[in-house]
Amino acid sequence: MDGRESALIVAVPAAERVVGLLRDNLDSSAPLGVPAHITVLYPFMPPDLLNDDVLDDLATMFAPVPAFKLSLASVGWFTTEVVYLVPQPQAVFKSLTAMVCRRWPEWPPYGGLHPDPTPHLTVGDSEDHSSMVEAASTVEALLPVETTVSEIDLIAGDATPGSWARIASFTLGDG
Repeated sequence: MDGRESALIVAVPAAERVVGLLRDNLDSSAPLGVPAHITVLYPFMPPDLLNDDVLDDLATMFAPVPAFKLSLASVGWFTTEVVYLVPQPQAVFKSLTAMVCRRWPEWPPYGGLHPDPTPHLTVGDSEDHSSMVEAASTVEALLPVETTVSEIDLIAGDATPGSWARIASFTLGDG
């Protein structure tokens, strides 16, 4: 394996105005090219296994899921080292993750470390607690962020700065 990974995410470009600069400095995934997002499944299968059949299965799986309104209106914490925005509704993200895991159980969320992950949009993941507190305060004053989610992105990359990029996008249905 060459160190490349893939992930299914909901990119949230509307959040960049609120979290973009903070993520650049505080979120370890931002310098890699990962946009502001809510994870559906990470890690997903290695990119060398992402063939046309897998892409077709993903498109078929996501097509019946209706597009939905997303609100990021509050800040949450994992311990004292990760600050994030809380997406509403949460249930749709949990449902998307469960749907993909039912189809590909060999790719559990976070490699099995977090079997029932909390949907979130990471602002920062730093051991510098004072920076995290400041980031939480900064973004809280700029909330809410509201948008419509109409697609799921498949991204891939490795630990090289700027290496992560979208390789496919799957449109959600219109309900």
